[in-house]
Amino acid sequence: QVQLVESGGGLVQAGGSLRLSCAASGGAFINLSMGWFRQAPGKEREFVASISWTGSSSFYADNVKGRFTFSKDNAKNTAYLQMNSLKPEDSAVYYCAARTSWGGEYEYWGQGTQVTVSS
Repeated sequence: QVQLVESGGGLVQAGGSLRLSCAASGGAFINLSMGWFRQAPGKEREFVASISWTGSSSFYADNVKGRFTFSKDNAKNTAYLQMNSLKPEDSAVYYCAARTSWGGEYEYWGQGTQVTVSS
């Protein structure tokens, strides 16, 4: 059973940066493709980014493309979401997720970390 723990959220001013981390345990991290999702109050959970198990391929939602970077360090069993040029509309609870097959359903989820961007 894979456990995912997010960290790195917080309060930042618009235009600032944050780096979220997702530490994995309990499974073969190298075999996992990962995703980041977010959910703002009163809104549906939305896709933010995904990355292949090797870390060589990544995909982003249009509203974060060019500002967010997803990376995966298989040696440290940790994935990162570098978020730059943050906007108030990026405020949400961010969730890390993992799956054992590229394109399949995400099987494992973290508890989430709050990101708040002030204007």
